[in-house]
Amino acid sequence: MKIIKTHLLLFVILFAVALLPACKAKKPVVTKQAVTYPPDPAPVQKETPPPAQAPAQETPPPPAPVAKPDYNFKNIQFEFNSGILKTESYPILDKAAAEMKKDPSVKFILNGNSSAEGSFDHNMALSVERANSVKLYLVNTGIAGDNLAVKGYGESKPIADNTTEEGRVLNRRVEIKIQ
Repeated sequence: MKIIKTHLLLFVILFAVALLPACKAKKPVVTKQAVTYPPDPAPVQKETPPPAQAPAQETPPPPAPVAKPDYNFKNIQFEFNSGILKTESYPILDKAAAEMKKDPSVKFILNGNSSAEGSFDHNMALSVERANSVKLYLVNTGIAGDNLAVKGYGESKPIADNTTEEGRVLNRRVEIKIQ
């Protein structure tokens, strides 16, 4: 048994000695040689005759005048007894948003109104809801919410007769005014 252990130990040592140098990466040693370039030839200067007269500087054309915003907005109409915008109000609001973006420093007030149907308190709450609906739409198009104030007037400022349906439709509105 002792002979096997010694022979095995000797075999393991020989195997390790033979295998260890094979594991090392055998990369050739390369030295980098410095690359030298010939010096650049001196630039040749051409003689240019001095100009007889300096050319007159052209003044750039004046910038095109910026179109002034048109703050004459139509009234935004709403469905009966709700703060839901009518479909025909979307193009009006899109135009209003485009005009408001021309000068972001201008502040506006959104005056909510309602027709004379319903109680005074209900119409006041409805007019504020309508003004907030317009404000939400304008903020979603990129107008700063700080530039928009909301005011509800209820049925106190009609623009048409509240005795006819056509008049009541016209009174369900939000007006956008400059503050």
